Order: sequence, then C-alpha cells, then structure tokens
Amino acid sequence: MTDLRGRWDDPSFPIVLRSTRTSPFGRKVRMALLALGLQDRVRLEPADTLEEGATLRRQNPLGKMPCLLIGDETFFDSHVILEMLDALSGGNKLVAATGLARFRALTRARLADGVADAALLITYEGRFRDSVSASEKWLDHQRGKIARALATFENDPPDPSRADLVAITLASALGYLDWRRPVDWRTEYPGLEKWLNAFAAAHTFWAETERTQE
Repeated sequence: MTDLRGRWDDPSFPIVLRSTRTSPFGRKVRMALLALGLQDRVRLEPADTLEEGATLRRQNPLGKMPCLLIGDETFFDSHVILEMLDALSGGNKLVAATGLARFRALTRARLADGVADAALLITYEGRFRDSVSASEKWLDHQRGKIARALATFENDPPDPSRADLVAITLASALGYLDWRRPVDWRTEYPGLEKWLNAFAAAHTFWAETERTQE
C-alpha cells in the first residue's frame, strides 16, 4: 500500500484513465474517483477498442476499457480499479474490507456488472451483424440475464444515499440501459427507477459523469 500511495502522490508518475465517456465501466471509475475526491490526479484519455495496433491493446492485451495507467504500469478491469481507489482512500469507503459483508457486496456488484455486460453484447450483436444474421435466441438470452438481475435489485436495492461499490455499479449499468435501450427497464422495474432518481439526487457525480458525444 505504501508503494501505491507513494506513486499516487508523486507528480512524476502520470496517472491516466483509458476510457471513453460512454463506457459504463469507465463511468464506474469516474464516479468512484469523484466520490472519493481522487479525480484531480487522473487524466482521461479516450481509447478505441476496435482500432488495430491501438496503444490500448498494448496496455491491456484484451483491448478492453477501462485501464488505469500509473506511470508505465497498467491496471484493469473496472472492478480492480475500484478496489485500488478504495484502498487509496483508506478502505471501507466503497466496500467492506473483510467479512461476509464484503463478499455479499462483491457478489452484488458482479450482478450489476452483468447487466452492463449483457447490454453490451446486445449492442454488439446489432452493430456487427445485419438484421438477417442476428440471432434472436442469443438476444433473448442476454435480455433474460438483464431481466433476472434487475428483478433481484428491484426486490433488494442498495441504499441510494451511499456511494459504495454496489450502488455505483448498479447506477452505471442503469445509465447504460437508458442510452442503448436494449430493454424497457423503467416500465418493468418502477422501484429501480425511483432508486436511480434518488441516487442521482444524492450524488452530484451522477450528473458530472453523464455521457457526452465523442
């Protein structure tokens, strides 16, 4: 931890977040940075996951965003980065450090991540296949994941007043659903709509990280 803190506080180590403003996983990181007061140290640098020979593919061999560069060292994915930011802030801010509460939160955050993952796969199916070759069975499979996950959160949402790992991850996923619209989630899950409105009202970083055209 002392090595991490030392590098973070040392201006000779540039810190760069490789992500677009439209990535749901990048938005998670940007919200966490603002929630923890760590944003001033980080410069956002866009990346194109499909660009052949892109620097992103050298920084993360999977060619995925977000990546956090501290000096010449790269850390990914969004979950790892949020764990790092939590450690930098002293711990127990985004997720409990130990015990059953920690693993419950990690599990619920992964469930929320799964919503964004499934929405991305639906988006890619439409982007890379024409309407004739697109698999409706595959699309229904992804929609089912989203529906089951959202039903779980509808019945047991996180506290909207807390900017923790689960709430940030869920809010980011719902924001992505609003943009890409793979499902009509607001009609089907009115409790989650109220939850997101309460989360947005409680945390200014929600509006600060709204997507912009790039």
